[in-house]
Amino acid sequence: MDQKTADRLLESVSFYQEQGRWFVHLFLLMPDHIHALLSFPKHEVMARVVGDWKRYLNKQLAVQWQNNFFDHRIRDTKEYLEKAAYIRQNPVVKGLCELPEDWSWMTEKDGA
Repeated sequence: MDQKTADRLLESVSFYQEQGRWFVHLFLLMPDHIHALLSFPKHEVMARVVGDWKRYLNKQLAVQWQNNFFDHRIRDTKEYLEKAAYIRQNPVVKGLCELPEDWSWMTEKDGA
């Protein structure tokens, strides 16, 4: 993934936040996949929102997505903190940067 594509993907993440489609806690782009901690308003259906976002990016940026996605319900603060730490550490584990804060393809909206 190039920087321009990454920037546009992250802009779309912020746009969906601004439109109230989802609430971003942590969103991290990897070269070949994404990790996200998101919550959704009661009037939105997660699969529909994610599907709309993926279709939009396919049309705008020709991003090819897998058909489905893996979701996991976070049940408590401990699990939330563990998942957030895992996500932040992903580029380090893959050898893409030395420290999580060095990874520029990430956004956090609420200090997760």
